[in-house]
Amino acid sequence: MIEVNGLTKYYGKVKAIDNISFKVEKGEILGFLGPNAAGKTTTMRIITCFIPATGGDAKVAGYDVSRDSLEVRRRIGYVPENVPLYDDMRVKEYLLYRAKLKEIPGRERKKRLSQIIEKCWIGDVQNRIVGQLSKGYRQRVGLAGAMIHNPPILILDEPTVGLDPNQIRQVRKLIKELGGEHTILLSTHILPEVEMVCGRVIIIDNGRLVAIDTPQGLTHRLKGGTRIAIEVRGEGKKIKDEIERIKGVASVKWHEDNQISNYEVELDKNKDLREEISLAITKNGGIIREMKRETMTLEDIFVHITTKEKEVNE
Repeated sequence: MIEVNGLTKYYGKVKAIDNISFKVEKGEILGFLGPNAAGKTTTMRIITCFIPATGGDAKVAGYDVSRDSLEVRRRIGYVPENVPLYDDMRVKEYLLYRAKLKEIPGRERKKRLSQIIEKCWIGDVQNRIVGQLSKGYRQRVGLAGAMIHNPPILILDEPTVGLDPNQIRQVRKLIKELGGEHTILLSTHILPEVEMVCGRVIIIDNGRLVAIDTPQGLTHRLKGGTRIAIEVRGEGKKIKDEIERIKGVASVKWHEDNQISNYEVELDKNKDLREEISLAITKNGGIIREMKRETMTLEDIFVHITTKEKEVNE
């Protein structure tokens, strides 16, 4: 549904995005991650026909974003980070106005309005003035406006920024429900959000694509994809040195407080060395108070990849 090939964008002499290529399949929710100023919003604004690319091309539902921008806009619902709404209009009035702009025939508008109000859970505020809505309701009204013409593709830029935890859960649930019915490109810096709703993840940094995979696939690709957290009473430094000698241990982080040592042990891929580590600790007089195996989170992976990218560039 979305196909991006070699997309590049300069602002003057500054390269905002550099030769980015990816696809979003029909019915997929694809997470779009990157640090601030990584190029996420620039990419989304090109795909939604707001700005032109300097090089490369992008297609939406088979239509080129530069040559067929009207056809692309008909097939996209775009929700920017700061949703532009008409604060002096009532919610229902605003959505009917959006339906008219999207050329929905008059006899179908009210039917579509009822459907979208129910889908976005805004029935209890449909007669309220937009300017009086909370941030959470504004986001949902913005999403309803983007979906009023039932586009096959939704592009969402930081849809949960500024929301409280309850509002975040509501919007996240709505996005998950929309997957399958719509193809969704979701830009966010909230990494647990991506793990909960996205089937695949793109990570860009400094305008370049540095990873694309499922969250699980990214975990398995990284050395040290498994971690052991251990709390021990004993000679901290001596035990740390002994753990580091075990074949398959990638790294050991250690800190000590009041004769209690905490270790964070990263293992090589597909290794489970809990028995060997336990033996090394007890053999050196340590008493294990707690040991648990952890899998790297998407946040760990994100930091690992973007930090590595910066080191390469330096």
